[in-house]
Amino acid sequence: MKQTKSKQSIFVRSPEDIYRSHGEIENGSFDGRWHFSFDEYTEREYTHFGTLRVFNDDTLSPGATWPLHPHRNIEVVTYCASGEFRHADENGIGHILEKGWVQHTTVGRGMWHAEINNRMDEPMRFIQMWFLPWEEDLDPSFQVKKIEPGERTNRLLALVSNEHEGALPIASDAIIYASFLQAGNSVECELGVGRGAYVYVLEGGPVSLNGFPVPELGAAKVIGGISVLFEAARDTELLAVQVPLAVGNHYGIRRTNRRTDGKS
Repeated sequence: MKQTKSKQSIFVRSPEDIYRSHGEIENGSFDGRWHFSFDEYTEREYTHFGTLRVFNDDTLSPGATWPLHPHRNIEVVTYCASGEFRHADENGIGHILEKGWVQHTTVGRGMWHAEINNRMDEPMRFIQMWFLPWEEDLDPSFQVKKIEPGERTNRLLALVSNEHEGALPIASDAIIYASFLQAGNSVECELGVGRGAYVYVLEGGPVSLNGFPVPELGAAKVIGGISVLFEAARDTELLAVQVPLAVGNHYGIRRTNRRTDGKS
């Protein structure tokens, strides 16, 4: 897998180097860009990044459903990139997310859920991130945060964090930022020693990380101990995930699968 490395430990992944998947699901189909080993995709270099275990960019056709399937002992964060995402558990209970909204789910001791395109007239795109929990068999729960576009414009807005007021808490060591950077604007982020960031350009770009360009649908791994300057050449939507790079044994790295037929 080709990467570009800067002297400041910034590794850029081109869109072509991110695994593509496609399949039929209930009432339609999906197209996926899977950044870490998942289902049939296995990449030794990308089994996880710190506590970040899965980072999937999936688009469901109008009305399509990823049918009910089980998970256990994983922290799930879902970000709606376009359309309307509907989440439902085995009792049909869930929420609708619009573009820029986020949901955090503690799967804990186990739950079944489905991911649904709530619209019959347009595709729905969502980013799903899984994190290793710091404690197993917690009580399942989920929370939603509604975000107005202005809240993330020309700033890094913490969506999920145990350190930022107003962010959704998570039973893991992770911070997820969203930003809509308008052309010519910049934001800066400090990464402590021992921490890293995984950055993904959802739309627009390129965005420069310390002078290193990341194109639309490209990503970058940033190794900590540096200050990172994000500069947008064009209007850009991005996500940045900050995690510890060293993961203790209590997290338990495990293979995690979701089959496209809805079985785990």
